[in-house]
Amino acid sequence: MATVLYEVRDSVATLTLNRPQALNALDLAMIDELAAATARVAYDPAVRTVVIGAAGEHFMAGGDLKWFRAQLALPAAERQACFSRLIAAVHGSIEQIRTMEKPVLASVHGAVAGFGLSLMLAADLALAADDAYFTLAYCNIGLSPDGGATWSLPRLVGVRRAMEIALLGDRFDAARAAELGLVNRVVARAELAAETSALAARLASGPTVALARTKALLNQSLTQPLSAQLSAEQRAFAACAAEGDFAAGLAGFFERRPPQFSGKS
Repeated sequence: MATVLYEVRDSVATLTLNRPQALNALDLAMIDELAAATARVAYDPAVRTVVIGAAGEHFMAGGDLKWFRAQLALPAAERQACFSRLIAAVHGSIEQIRTMEKPVLASVHGAVAGFGLSLMLAADLALAADDAYFTLAYCNIGLSPDGGATWSLPRLVGVRRAMEIALLGDRFDAARAAELGLVNRVVARAELAAETSALAARLASGPTVALARTKALLNQSLTQPLSAQLSAEQRAFAACAAEGDFAAGLAGFFERRPPQFSGKS
């Protein structure tokens, strides 16, 4: 059985974590399949927006601790090399999500723990069901975070709150996640699928190339001086003005109708 399902409909690709019997805990098969899915969707010309969701009652409970425990039989040096290879593979997926030229929406419910939280943080937008609960959790088993959490958290919540989330490993609810800015919206569990579909459809009907440039600008903004960011904005704006979607946007405005963006360069 596939541990990550891949479906494309109406220009929206949905990647579904699919180990519900194990709370979608990340195992070796899921690592490989998630890497393959994120690489595939990044370059799929039929896709304009990506949704990452999960089957069952939980988004992801983190890494597969049963597999982790089995690795304790290895000598320390071999165990270190094993986990280094594991994390390198996981990080390929995170980098694809952060850099792909299309919006990525995380749709989460139930447990969002460990790498599950890191994965959600890597997405550009996040919707959470009101039953979702969150914990970085790594410190509870003597590990430091992975999946880009130490990059995402300080940018979203500031260093002090990032330290609290990472060093204490406390669990918090969806309302607190929204208050901290970790998720964009909290919706009733029964409405999560519909709200996710509506937002994904809105993104997929947008000016895909302009959204890709906007995503890139925002991602680089915190590591660039103002002068460099202004130059990057100038280049992106001018490039967008040469696209067909710019003409489509103006036509929609002046004709008082929704614009019909092609999403193509």
